[in-house]
Amino acid sequence: MALCLKQVFNKDRTFRPRKKFEPGTQRFELFKKAQASLKSGVDLKTVVQLPAGENLNDWIAVNTVDFFNRINLIYGTICEYCTERSCPVMSGGLKYEYRWQDEHKYKKPTKVTAPQYMNLLMDWIEALINNEENFPTRVGVPFPKNFMQLCKKILTRLFRVFVHVYIHHFDRITAMGAEAHVNTCYKHFYYFVTEFDLTDERELEPLKVMTEKICH
Repeated sequence: MALCLKQVFNKDRTFRPRKKFEPGTQRFELFKKAQASLKSGVDLKTVVQLPAGENLNDWIAVNTVDFFNRINLIYGTICEYCTERSCPVMSGGLKYEYRWQDEHKYKKPTKVTAPQYMNLLMDWIEALINNEENFPTRVGVPFPKNFMQLCKKILTRLFRVFVHVYIHHFDRITAMGAEAHVNTCYKHFYYFVTEFDLTDERELEPLKVMTEKICH
């Protein structure tokens, strides 16, 4: 199992290049602290809580970027099986369909295939987190007033990746021996977004039954 996980998750199979924190910055130190807590085996409900003395926006920013990297990696492991033929609609089973909308080409919610949605989503998030106006990295530069709403939108859309992967591709995850890894990442994500109210309850509905089994 460990060998299989190493083969799957240590390869450079991220769906997009990973966003990294600059060494020496406060954000980098906060990221290291978060990673150390994760590796120490501390309860995930505790790991997501704002560390004493830290700025809430910094904590949200660090975790949002980290979840983008990790979910990007999870999707990268199954993306060859998520094709326009196998997944002609971005969905979570028969009940949930996700349409794409942005500020540029798709100004109205538009039906797209799952791989199209993933490409559009990762491009959209990457542009946002690399924009200094949205995710400032220089000391003393304030976060924008809409920062929390922006992160809520990013995390809500990233949750949909979990929905699609769990409902349509979990057999592949299981076949790779990566089920425990993906479940841990999902639990961490779920505890984080619920701790800071970063996604609406209705968005969590597609995975409600599974969530009750592994997160409570």
